[in-house]
Amino acid sequence: MEPSSRKDLWAAVHAERTRLAEDLAGLDETQWAQPSLCAGWTVEDVVAHLTAAASLGRFRWLRSMLGARFDAGLHNQRRLEEHRGATPAETLQLFRAVAGSTMAPSKDTAAWLGEVVVHGQDVRRPLGLPSVPPVEVVTAVARFFVRKDFAVPSRSAARGLRLVATDGPFASGSGALVSGPTLALVMALAGRAACCDELTGEGVPLLRSRCPAG
Repeated sequence: MEPSSRKDLWAAVHAERTRLAEDLAGLDETQWAQPSLCAGWTVEDVVAHLTAAASLGRFRWLRSMLGARFDAGLHNQRRLEEHRGATPAETLQLFRAVAGSTMAPSKDTAAWLGEVVVHGQDVRRPLGLPSVPPVEVVTAVARFFVRKDFAVPSRSAARGLRLVATDGPFASGSGALVSGPTLALVMALAGRAACCDELTGEGVPLLRSRCPAG
């Protein structure tokens, strides 16, 4: 069943964090240093970022952003460095410790589900790890992404397009058609241009052009 209540969304966040930690448990040093799909970040960087995201409430987030003069990139880098361990094993341990956290800078719980779904694929895909979230979980993220620009400009990316999932119930918008797996739609809306290769329809070139690396 697709999570919709805050309680169900948090349960999905916790499950996806736990699943990701399990997938990464056997990585060697070289794999931890592998570039992720998140430009400029290694696999270990992404995991440290997820730990930071689960460790900041609204007040600490605002203080961090003020300290960075609202430069989101600088804010993210500082918090990433704060939550990276002395070794990859310690970085993973720190991530495991916050897997059940409900701390977040805002009440947009679906956004934090999107955070772990997208970043989970950012690290799994370069590593060749086949694990993917359940379609119903990704559908909840897709519905949020087309409603709001939050963390990623996903609503703007979807503007003027008809998005239709081929493996689940998600459909949204009007305009040039883009269809494909729900996860590929979510990743493309999050700016991962390579995931547009999994999509079809006359609207794909426009969606690809809206990805930062498109």
